Amino acid sequence: MNNSFSNYAKSAKYDLPASIVVFLVALPLCLGIALASEVDLFAGLISGIVGGIVVGFFSKSNLSVSGPAAGLVAIVLSSVSDLGGYEAFLTALVLAGVIQIVLGIIKAGIIGLYFPSSVIKGMLAAIGLILILKQIPHLVGFDQDAFGEMEFFQADGYNTLTEILNAFQHVYLGSLIVGLISLGLLILWMAPLVGKNVVLKAIPAGVLVVVMGVVVNQLFAIFSPELAIGPSHLVQIPVITSFESFQTIFKTPDFSALSNYNTYVTAVTLALIASLETLLSVEAVDKLDPHKGRTPKNEELKAQGIGNLICGLIGGLPITAVIVRSSANVDAGAKTKASAILHGIFLTVAVLLFPQVMNMIPYASLAAVLIVVGYKLNKPSLYKTMFHLGWDRFIPFIVTVLAILFTNLLVGILIGLGVGVFYLLRANHRVAFDYTQDQHEEHGHQVIEITLSEHVSFLNKASLQVRLDELPEGSEVIIDGTLCKDIDYDALELIHNFRDSAHENNITFIFKNVPELKQVMA
Repeated sequence: MNNSFSNYAKSAKYDLPASIVVFLVALPLCLGIALASEVDLFAGLISGIVGGIVVGFFSKSNLSVSGPAAGLVAIVLSSVSDLGGYEAFLTALVLAGVIQIVLGIIKAGIIGLYFPSSVIKGMLAAIGLILILKQIPHLVGFDQDAFGEMEFFQADGYNTLTEILNAFQHVYLGSLIVGLISLGLLILWMAPLVGKNVVLKAIPAGVLVVVMGVVVNQLFAIFSPELAIGPSHLVQIPVITSFESFQTIFKTPDFSALSNYNTYVTAVTLALIASLETLLSVEAVDKLDPHKGRTPKNEELKAQGIGNLICGLIGGLPITAVIVRSSANVDAGAKTKASAILHGIFLTVAVLLFPQVMNMIPYASLAAVLIVVGYKLNKPSLYKTMFHLGWDRFIPFIVTVLAILFTNLLVGILIGLGVGVFYLLRANHRVAFDYTQDQHEEHGHQVIEITLSEHVSFLNKASLQVRLDELPEGSEVIIDGTLCKDIDYDALELIHNFRDSAHENNITFIFKNVPELKQVMA
């Protein structure tokens, strides 16, 4: 415990600024997802707070951030209608949380290891594209859709692309000025000149542009009222005016809904989809992690289950690990899960004490932050490197990108996974997989030999991960790839990442004819 506290203390100079950036990004997303779900705005804020503080506390992930998920909006909308009210839906959410806890206990989280990295990287690139495209209307002051909207086809009849064309016909100059200044500052802060300046480097770029946006808008109001950004283009937190209004924030489940068969159908649906989205997100965040940390998937399912159980009891929306907030967290330089917990605390303080101040933040500034996050997830070098890895990697990758962009996250992932499985089956039709391990004592310590067979695919990643995790401390491990004619990139990446962190358990790795790893820049 003391060692953990010491780690958090050492990382505070990274985690605190990162938590502020994540808080600023999460605030409008919580409100936007609640608005899109057609529920009270406080439901989204409750979920953001629980996702930060509660899930952050129980999670073993250093960098993932949880909160209400855009991918569950359609389920919330239909379920509230089918079950006859939000309180009945909360009963289903409580049950979903319990199911997720059970899934963690029975170790169902291993499913997350079966998603090929080409699909995961495609998901990250697609999210980056969607962030850029969805934030352009907010950047120019055309806020017709909720800030957390992520689907391609929209309820107003537009889609992601036509919405941009429509936005440029309704540009609000004040928002555009703030948005462009924000983008300019963010780009400047990525320049080497700022990185070498000790003072400037210490200022979080995300916080800077938000403060700048508020200040510029106040100057507009004083000196050029026609440019002043109005409330419809600013963050809008409901203001608590009395203790009575505070009490109305929380809603409790209607347990009479337990007699309704549809309650159980909704609970299972929520649990499965929320768990799948969480496993995908934490796998993606682990790939973004500069230190290549590995999130225990079963523990994450338990943490998410506890979070959804509490959300159901006090009136929140369903939560998952969310890639948008998590990506912003990684980009802002977070080191430990203290960042996620602090962002939840900041959400609580903002709602209770400073809603008027938060309501001065322009959407244009926050849109600029997310556009830059989207670019970093979607650099051209990523596409170039994936292409050079071969068609069996590039096609599942690009199909995943396009499928998510033109449908939604889960449908796109399933399409990309289907394409990836096709290439896997084609490879396995030609060469079978074999795995052997020899173990003996030498020089007073264990020497373990792992011989890779002729063909190793991503389907072998899970068993390989388990075998590597079971290696005893202080051992010497020899991985022999002499027989390998074709080793899948996922398995190769896993082996290299494990070797790079093995010294933490005093494990020595020796490679024999194991290929070098081509780095994929995210």
